[in-house]
Amino acid sequence: MLKRVRELCGILVVVCSCVVSMGSYAGFFDQKPSSSDSGPLPVEQAFIFQPSIEADGRVLLHWQIADGYYLYRDRITLDLPQNVDLVERINAPSESKDDPLFGQVEVYHNAANVTVQLGALSAEVLPNSEVMVSYQGCWEGGICYPPVKTPLAVGDIPPATTVSSISPPENEVLSENEPAPFVSEQDRFAALLSGSGLMLTLGLFFVAGLALSLTPCVFPMIPIISSIIAGHGHRITTARAFWLSLVYVLAVAITYTVAGVLAGLFGANIQAAFQNTWVISLFTLVFVALALAMFGFYQLQLPAALQTKLSGVSHQQKGGSTLSVALMGFLSALIVGPCMAAPLAGALIYIGQTGDPLVGGLALFSLSLGMGVPLILVGLSAGKLLPKAGDWMDAIKSGFGVVLLLMAVWMLDRIVDIKITMLLTAIILIISAVYMGAMDIIADSSKRWLKLWKGVGLILLIYAISLLVGLLSGSQSFITPLKGLSVSTSVASQEHLSFARVTEPSELEAVLASAKASKRPVLLDFYADWCVSCIELDMITFADAGVQQRLAQYERVKVDVTANDDNAKALSKRYSVIGPPALIFYDAQGRLQSDYTVVGFMEPKAFIEHLDRL
Repeated sequence: MLKRVRELCGILVVVCSCVVSMGSYAGFFDQKPSSSDSGPLPVEQAFIFQPSIEADGRVLLHWQIADGYYLYRDRITLDLPQNVDLVERINAPSESKDDPLFGQVEVYHNAANVTVQLGALSAEVLPNSEVMVSYQGCWEGGICYPPVKTPLAVGDIPPATTVSSISPPENEVLSENEPAPFVSEQDRFAALLSGSGLMLTLGLFFVAGLALSLTPCVFPMIPIISSIIAGHGHRITTARAFWLSLVYVLAVAITYTVAGVLAGLFGANIQAAFQNTWVISLFTLVFVALALAMFGFYQLQLPAALQTKLSGVSHQQKGGSTLSVALMGFLSALIVGPCMAAPLAGALIYIGQTGDPLVGGLALFSLSLGMGVPLILVGLSAGKLLPKAGDWMDAIKSGFGVVLLLMAVWMLDRIVDIKITMLLTAIILIISAVYMGAMDIIADSSKRWLKLWKGVGLILLIYAISLLVGLLSGSQSFITPLKGLSVSTSVASQEHLSFARVTEPSELEAVLASAKASKRPVLLDFYADWCVSCIELDMITFADAGVQQRLAQYERVKVDVTANDDNAKALSKRYSVIGPPALIFYDAQGRLQSDYTVVGFMEPKAFIEHLDRL
């Protein structure tokens, strides 16, 4: 396996780029339509379309506009073939107008210029291509034309990976009042892969992975690697702990890389496929089996067949089989920590658009290694801090056994009611508190460690009892289980935003139509029960008072893709969502604001700034 890793990291990738020549609009157009005094002109005379096809997939869209007419900037769109991508678009400076049809809009008078850079999604030049250009304008006299669609032959289109960024033509530099086009974070990461040197790009993705290692998506892997090290008991050495941690992280990284490449090429959410009931149940049993191994229960005379299987698991775990550790890393990557973030989404967008799995895969591998650095440090420190043989070692292993049982309950939370997981958590904590001496009487002369254990046990016992009491009172919160018992005569402010929940395309269409009719913007929150960052958004971002105030005007919709069925896949495909969480926005006129899509968790302050840009 390490040999393959070395071979992968040793691949030399040469990124070829072509310099796109820049032209000038000056003197290119010389026809000027005249206005009509008798009424509105025919649309082809009011807006004379004069495109220019440049080399390397660059297209100059120009309209000469008659006096008294204007063209909507945002109604100028291109319908592209499935294998063609809009790499970049630059609009000439426009004017703001309070339009009776669309409200405050950007329009062009006299002339409109839009420059686009097209790129083929294949690795080869796409010959004899054609796109459909749409535009719409109005006569100041009160007549608006229906949208016009005209085919445009654009000739040969080079691969998207070989084209460079375009600049505004001469005399069309963005004005001070024209804000720079907003680029989402995931799109910036996708552009980074095609625009920078390979080593610099891999380094930046590694740093991004380090940042992601501090998110809740990676936290569940910490007790797993810790239990692997603790499973050795006092026989573990620092070198062995480092080796096992490295194998675990490499297995996670390779799994993320392979799954990511497949997701980018085929548009499938591989991790979501591992969130079904049978897989979660099986992995929960694995956690329980490992926990029982920590407690030493495999000495009991269980049925022969079951004892053989459990003993095999326990033996591999304690013996530190490299294969078993790698297998645990593979399962952890797909089941424990399915999480979507901007760097990951950017790499998948790059793979999907260019069909280049090599550069995208290397970026994903570098990202995963960055995420795994804390896991290696945890495993290495566990190998140094574990006590020598004796009762202490048994206590440490038992502690990790409890953590693994709690991990099993955490996994079950994805497929069972929260009341069941609250009950199971309370039972585990009560039993653990009893074993820690929470109910025992300790003499004053007892060792300080015994008093500390008793204090920790009492805390666990009190929390466990509060879970039971809260459960009986109807609470469904691990954080505030007793909140349902509080009585207040005043009405508290809304703690959580309400969302309409949809699981089918037809349900979503109805909500969007209703919001458009009432001229309300829409927020679509792609959510899944097994998505850690989705829950983080609910508990932190959407619970913030400032965020709630900004979102009060929005029609809020949770697009639940937990089931990963045909409806969920159709909803995800419609918006090119690779995996949750993803936040999609519509404006008050019902227009999709695709450039403002948010992938992954966003802090409340940053999210408010994002809403302000919208």
